[in-house]
Amino acid sequence: MISNDSIEQLKARLDIVDVVGSYIELKKNGANFKAPCPFHDEKSPSFVVSPAKQIYHCFGCGAGGDSIRFVMEYEKLSYPEAIEKLAGQYNFSLQYTDNKHQQKRSQLLDKLNEYYQNLLTHNQNALSYLKERGIYESSIEKFGIGYAPSSAQTLSYIQKNMFTMKEAIEVGVAGHDNGKSFARFIERITFPIFATNGSIVGFGGRTITGHQAKYVNSPQTQLFNKSRLLYAYNFAKDTIHKKQQIIITEGYLDVIMLHQAGFTNAVATLGTALTPEHLPLLRKGDPKVVMAYDGDSAGAAAALKASRLLSASGFSGGVILFGGGMDPADMVKNGKIEELNNLFRKPKPFIEFVIDRIIAGYDIKDPKAKEGALDEAIGYLKTLSPLLQEEYKFYLASALGVNPSFVKVSSHNLVYSNKKDIQIPRKDMWELSLIKTVLEHPELIDQILDAIDPSILQFHQREFQLAISGKTDIPELMAIAVDEGIISHKNDEELKAELINFLIKYYNQEYKKIQLRSDIAFEQKAFLIRSIRGKITKLQRGELVAYEN
Repeated sequence: MISNDSIEQLKARLDIVDVVGSYIELKKNGANFKAPCPFHDEKSPSFVVSPAKQIYHCFGCGAGGDSIRFVMEYEKLSYPEAIEKLAGQYNFSLQYTDNKHQQKRSQLLDKLNEYYQNLLTHNQNALSYLKERGIYESSIEKFGIGYAPSSAQTLSYIQKNMFTMKEAIEVGVAGHDNGKSFARFIERITFPIFATNGSIVGFGGRTITGHQAKYVNSPQTQLFNKSRLLYAYNFAKDTIHKKQQIIITEGYLDVIMLHQAGFTNAVATLGTALTPEHLPLLRKGDPKVVMAYDGDSAGAAAALKASRLLSASGFSGGVILFGGGMDPADMVKNGKIEELNNLFRKPKPFIEFVIDRIIAGYDIKDPKAKEGALDEAIGYLKTLSPLLQEEYKFYLASALGVNPSFVKVSSHNLVYSNKKDIQIPRKDMWELSLIKTVLEHPELIDQILDAIDPSILQFHQREFQLAISGKTDIPELMAIAVDEGIISHKNDEELKAELINFLIKYYNQEYKKIQLRSDIAFEQKAFLIRSIRGKITKLQRGELVAYEN
């Protein structure tokens, strides 16, 4: 079993926004983050993640919990499996009470990378290639570039260092086929791929001996998912947040050369097009996104796909396509730093780029083809917000040379719901504020219970009772905890004033009820009236009174 101390140490490292944001795209919403709930089908986001409280809650289906609960529900894992998955992602070594299990996967990747780096220093062909491409020794060290030898040498190293073939296959550095094991990286320059926290999760490899595939990456593993990772993001993230800009290229060498030239906000996709799974990572820090792709047909197609995705997802930024067989690495090598600077400052905006590329695919001298271009472009505009649709319909009309009245976009796809049919449960904000105070300041519970009893609350007795019982993982309480519209009372004096106001109203109502009662004797009624009047008097003097049934 995993030790409790180990679990608590891992929890202390976890950040709910990072964990949930690695699975779904989160958007900043005040102090919290919101998204459509991944656990039920919905159009309006009701899923809230609170970084302050390190919990999530869906106001639609009631799902909620901490980072571990989210991974359990999303990945359909048991509690120990979710713990081990998160430990692997955060490069955290778990301790087990039976001492039979050890987290060796990240150790294997670290050791193998050291081995590859050492081999590079003795391989003149690989060093010559890197030098020819303009890569400095300092960059070789910074990015951990190495060299993978033959399959037999790699397998021998793994076994000599007391790692099993099963562990090597699990982390993607080895494979097994037809009864034989093999190394996945053979006679290649290696580029370690890091998670955002700086731990190695896989490798990329570039052949220098004529293998059919120029580049290969680690296969999908529990640690490595190329659709959620960006090469060198761990090196670039600080600059990305400072400059509010991220440059996305197509290759490792482009990134390394751009970093050499001072563009330390550059990253690269890992042999795949930009996908929706990349968006949570791109959303961090809310940077403008610059797609810096080759100008060939493949690069242009990838840029078009990415631009559609990013613009529909609300990202700002644009596209640069490099022509003349050049790429960012070539421009750095040729000393065209200022030219690059100008390009990165003024990329072609995503929406304009998409519209232009759509139109370029048609012969608009032909009226029928022009109509096709118009229909396709309108279809694209409808993926954008109503405001952007209205703004860019004039750009589209101008590019096609047609009257803007032909560009019919947002009016028919604005959807309004019939609020009359929705039954919203009654909420009392004062009671909810009191409950949130209990959740955030449990040291004030005694003061509250001296003055009131759960039975005198009209709308949220159950939630209040759960809160004072410490059952904070109940969905209703998590909903209250993450609701920014509910304000807790921050100190004794503020709470006292609120309790006094509430109790004055409460005892005034009780006074009226007693006056109207005919089922009790006169003496008892007189006693109750005097008692309630006395409480009201003390409250009006600013004194809290003890609750008596």
